[in-house]
Order: sequence, then structure tokens, then C-alpha cells
Amino acid sequence: MDRLAIVVPCYNEEAVMEITSPALQKVLTDLIEKGKIAPDSFVLFVDDGSKDRTWELIEQEFKKSPLVKGLKLAGNVGHQFALTAGLITAKDVSDVTISIDADLQDDVRVIEEMIDKFHAGNDIVYGVRNARKTDSFFKRTTAQGFYKLMAAMGVKTVYNHADFRLMSKRALEQFSKYTETNLFLRGMMPLIGYKTDSVYYDRKERVAGESKYPLKKMIALAFEGISSFSTKPISMIMTVGILILFLCVIAAIYALVSYITGSVVQGWTSLILSIWFLGGLQLLAIGLVGEYIGKIYMEVKHRPRYNIETFLNQRDENHEDH
Repeated sequence: MDRLAIVVPCYNEEAVMEITSPALQKVLTDLIEKGKIAPDSFVLFVDDGSKDRTWELIEQEFKKSPLVKGLKLAGNVGHQFALTAGLITAKDVSDVTISIDADLQDDVRVIEEMIDKFHAGNDIVYGVRNARKTDSFFKRTTAQGFYKLMAAMGVKTVYNHADFRLMSKRALEQFSKYTETNLFLRGMMPLIGYKTDSVYYDRKERVAGESKYPLKKMIALAFEGISSFSTKPISMIMTVGILILFLCVIAAIYALVSYITGSVVQGWTSLILSIWFLGGLQLLAIGLVGEYIGKIYMEVKHRPRYNIETFLNQRDENHEDH
């Protein structure tokens, strides 16, 4: 039987730990009893530099249950890096992994269906939301716009899929070869290839605590995804530049004709607005190109994406330090 690891990135999740841990352990117990996974399967909680009692609670769960392991990162590195740390760590001690957020808005009941599809020969199984009824109108609208924008930019993603997915060991082996610093996992997974499938579920309300993805972080994630997988924004700016140049030629011809015919070209307001518009467009273009250059700068330094402080793994030891 295959050893399953459920990877759960956590940041200030003390409010949900007492609900999330028993729920995921029950999923493992049920699957073990049905003979679908190995008895030594486990939940791996990844503490992303939490400032509350999250790590303390993970340590308590580790001591109480053989189904729980813990990974403590040395500082906060962000959700995508924390999830990557958990996946890469789980790769070496499991046969198949499932990633899920600690808030349990993703339905744990479809994990069994994911395992069934894995046994049917799929290396990646995506958890896809049927609807976003629990989201606000604003969040639902912006999320749908995000996926459409990503598609328009040529970035391949799975619609209404976040980071709830199953990955086989060989899929994780391939993922570990993607060493870029600018991470957008939803766009990286389709690049791996292999056979994939999806399970569908209704997204629930957060069981406790507050969302760790406010509007600012959502916008940052969207820009990260676009700029990490597409150069179309730069091409679009060049297209706009050509269009403005064409309009300037037309304006010059109009001014010349007006001068020849004796008409007076008036309007300092339109002139100033044109200068401001072109100046703003130039700053936007420079800033956008600068963002891409900044990404290159971050990549070429080859700094570690995360540092592991503690890995609670062996039951006969208190911890392993890395």
C-alpha cells in the first residue's frame, strides 16, 4: 500500500488546529481501515513562522498521535514557499501527497476520491470548486476575472483550482526540478505533464480564524502568476506605444492641415493631459519592465527558498534539527 502524506501549510492557525488535526487524522484512519493507504501515512503540518501558538499545538499533536508530523520553517516565507517546503520534504518519506489549507474550506471528504483516481493511474488530481457561494460577490467576481486574465495571458491553469491537489511521488520528483524563486504553483503543476484528473466539491466556510489572503495578497499573487509565466504585458505595452505613435502622426497631420488652412489649433488643457498621459504610460512601462528585471535579479542570486529549523519525524526522538 502507498504511504500518504497530507501537507498542510500553517501561518497563525492556532484557532483552527484543534479542528483541523482531528478531521484530517480521521480521514487517514478511515482510508487505512479501508486498505487504501499504508498504516504509516501521516499529516505534515508546516509552520510558516507563525507568531501565535501554532507550532506549540503542532508539537502537542505530534506527541499525541503517530499520524502527525511537523515541519518548522526558520521565519515566514509565504504560503507558496511553505507549501513547497512541505511537498519537497514529504517527497522523500511518502509515496503520494495531498496538499490542503488549514482552514478546511476544501472538502476533506473528496480525499478518498483523489486516492481512488491515483490508484486508477493519475499522477496529479486537482481539487476543483463547483461554485463560490461562500465567497463575497467581490471576491467571486475578482477570482473569476483572475482566471480569465491568466488564460488571456497564455498561462495554463485549472479553473477554480487553488492548492488542493494530489501528487504522486514521480510528479513530485519532477516538481522538485523546478527551482525558480518566483513561485506560482497553480501555473507550475500543469507544466509537469503526466496523467491528470479532477475531483469536484463545494467550498465551505472557514471553520475558524481569519483569512490569510486579503485583497493585497490576492493581487500580488495574481501579478506573480502573470509575470512568472507570461511576457505578454511587455508586448502589450509595446503595442500601446505603437498605437500612440500612430495617433501622434495623425495629430501632427491635423495640426499641419490646420496651419495651412489658417485654422487655429487651441487647447492648452488637451496638451497638458496628453503630456501627463504619455508620462504616466512611460512610467508604467518602465515599472513593468523593472518588475521583470527584478525577478531576474532574484533568480540569479540562487538563494535558498526556505530554511528548515525543525522536522518532527521520528517517534523515538524529540526532533531533528536541520
